[in-house]
Amino acid sequence: MTTGDQRARKPRTVLELKIWQRNQSLAEFVKSAEEFARRCGEPGTLSERHLKRLVAGQTTDGSPVGRPRPATARLLERIFSLSIKDLLAPSETASAEESDGSQLRLSLNAARQVDPEVLAVLRDQLNNLRRLDRQLGAVTAHDEVVAKIEQISLLQSHCLDTDIRTGLATLLAELGTLAGWQALDLGRVAESWRHYERAKSIALQSGNARFEVHTTAEQSFALLAVGETNAAVEVLAATEARARHVTDRLLRSWLAAAHGEALAAAGKRSASLRAFDRAASLLPSESSDADGPYVVLDPVHLARWRGHALARTGAPEAIDVLTSALNRLDPTFARAETGLRVDLASAFVTKGAREEAKVHVAKAHTLAVSIGSTRQLRRIQKLTYAMF
Repeated sequence: MTTGDQRARKPRTVLELKIWQRNQSLAEFVKSAEEFARRCGEPGTLSERHLKRLVAGQTTDGSPVGRPRPATARLLERIFSLSIKDLLAPSETASAEESDGSQLRLSLNAARQVDPEVLAVLRDQLNNLRRLDRQLGAVTAHDEVVAKIEQISLLQSHCLDTDIRTGLATLLAELGTLAGWQALDLGRVAESWRHYERAKSIALQSGNARFEVHTTAEQSFALLAVGETNAAVEVLAATEARARHVTDRLLRSWLAAAHGEALAAAGKRSASLRAFDRAASLLPSESSDADGPYVVLDPVHLARWRGHALARTGAPEAIDVLTSALNRLDPTFARAETGLRVDLASAFVTKGAREEAKVHVAKAHTLAVSIGSTRQLRRIQKLTYAMF
């Protein structure tokens, strides 16, 4: 139906009104509903023919339309945050449809269904998204992460149980940092910044200072991406100092390494290496903290990170450090391997070994394309110019 056709009559149902407000045709809405169902794991389906009956409020013979199947009803309810009863009701004016508070009641009722078991399911979903991200890249997992953020944000903002609300805030902080890092890898620095800002704000509601500290530190990499090196050094120095009193050794080790990378970007090799020595001394034997933010750091990843700083400052020992890290790296860390190979190529270029550099550039390029890493592709492009 065209805009002119829509103006020629009033919407027959609230559902039709809502679709018009989205500036979508019925066919376009069916397609977007299918995509929503796929992202959010909803089993409901909706054909254009069925949708025509629903928006009309009656069948072709004029009899009232029946309720759709439960799965389809749930799909529509989640998309519009209204009950199926309200969606199929006659629509006289938009204000009358909104005034009864049905949207708020539906959201409150949905949030009441979240219990510790549901929190555990959501945590498992986050872990699965992390696995997809590290192995297949942000190009595969980013949209799902953003959709999950919106889903949990709606639940968290309507949750009245203090403990559950706190648990949802923790999940949102973790999802926000993941989305921020993904956006950075996709070359969307401004979007990355916004994800981190939102994550920092929600982290304060978690009651655990470690999440806010971690998110603040990660956001500094957006500063590095736009050349705000000194600002990144200052943020990480302040965050590392603050963390001494509120975090565990694993996170403190990660923060020291992050500070080391920023110092290397600023050309301060000695200070950078001292930061990495500090990180090594703090690194615990067990690299897992179930109650804290998600941090992947062990001797291999720390060596990879140190090698990056060495290569960035032109240190000759970078090749040995990076080669050792590459040989020990878990192959499922596709993004990490991509960056490591770019660092190795850079170190070989500095040494004047262009043939060795070409091998790693070629492999890094293949990996970067497969995971959609715009960040690494840009590094490869600059390195290629330097080689020829």
